[in-house]
Amino acid sequence: MKSTLLTFATTFLLCATIQAEPTKLIFDTDMGNDIDDAMALAIIHQLERRGAVDLLAVTSTKDHPLSAAFIDAVNTFYGNPDVPIGAVRGGVTPEKGRYNGLVEKKNDDGSFVYPCDVKSGNDVPDAVALLRKTLATQPDNSVKIAQVGFFTNLAQLLDSKPDEHSDLAGPELIREKVKELVIMAGAFQTIRFGTQHLEYNVKKDVPSAQKFADRWPTTVIWSGYEIGITATYPWQSIMEDFNYVDCHIIKEGYLDYVPEKPHDRPTWDLTAVLYAIYPDRAYFDLSPKGNVKVNDEGRTDFFPNERGNDRYLIMNEIQTARVREAFVQLCSEPPRGK
Repeated sequence: MKSTLLTFATTFLLCATIQAEPTKLIFDTDMGNDIDDAMALAIIHQLERRGAVDLLAVTSTKDHPLSAAFIDAVNTFYGNPDVPIGAVRGGVTPEKGRYNGLVEKKNDDGSFVYPCDVKSGNDVPDAVALLRKTLATQPDNSVKIAQVGFFTNLAQLLDSKPDEHSDLAGPELIREKVKELVIMAGAFQTIRFGTQHLEYNVKKDVPSAQKFADRWPTTVIWSGYEIGITATYPWQSIMEDFNYVDCHIIKEGYLDYVPEKPHDRPTWDLTAVLYAIYPDRAYFDLSPKGNVKVNDEGRTDFFPNERGNDRYLIMNEIQTARVREAFVQLCSEPPRGK
């Protein structure tokens, strides 16, 4: 009996010891340019409810006022309305986007279908100021950043000077506080029989991407175009798994965004979030270490180097099936209170 109790106690202590602390995460997104940004944010909220992640802030790199508003609407829909939001200044893609207008949709009584406090990116702090403030308040080497938009905010963070939040300049603040950066950007394997794919997040702001690739001081994990294009989100799930409420912001956003129906949409941004929060679940393999360079066209080239900061995700057929199922289960899970 004593042996059994000791075994149980040892097992319980071991489980308590190895239980991971929540991943401290900043999410940097071009919300509005593709629906996978919204789906990635939904996954973050679902995993925060499970205690796997602590969402510190969300920053937008899409320079349209409704980008920040839609972020707030998603946060509110998933029960986290107070997550700090920052908006890019001097960014790219100023067009509205196909689904951000959902924040303006009203019920018959005049109330908003998807309520939010933020009505415009002009109402929230500058993204770089929020990044600096957020990093400065966290323990050293504790923060992960998942970037699934353009490099604008991170390039501006690299250029930032000491301020009221920190006496450190951008590179030193990053080096002190950031544990790892996971980004959806670039292309590192053959795409449609070609090897020089110019990925959207890079080519839309090449100068910022080049600055980032040359100067970012911590570990960077790249989720390339070739990863997300194989991890498609099933149309059947969109049509059947989100009907527990009359109006679902992810389902409506998906239907507003996809160019044709039915459509299994590639989900690039979700891959970066999944790896950032669960790097040890074998959803992906990693390349050897190296350095990524960005040319003037926006092509990303990887150069193996044992002392390099960069690695990229690799995913086989079995992992692809696991990743897609994880996306379906996490995205379609009802939020708290729904």
